Amino acid sequence: MPQAIESEHTELLIKALLSLETREECYQLLADLCTIREVKDLGQRIEVARLLREKITYTEIAQKTGASTATISRVNRSLLYGEDGYQLTLQRIEAGQ
Repeated sequence: MPQAIESEHTELLIKALLSLETREECYQLLADLCTIREVKDLGQRIEVARLLREKITYTEIAQKTGASTATISRVNRSLLYGEDGYQLTLQRIEAGQ
């Protein structure tokens, strides 16, 4: 677990996320919790991670997603050196398709 983000507030957020049971509940919480831009940015980062795993170039990813090269680079660093959250999530998404 990444200690840098551990806190009482983060623990409450995790409990809230784990309590959700449906897509609609996820949409409801995201709409209340985040701005539209923040939700779209989070979704964009997951898409960037998916494309990076497919070995798509930064240029192509930027064209397909509208993400900046700085965002793509940050996601790539997380894929390479992070806590494997993207990897785990994408594996589970792919397994569910």
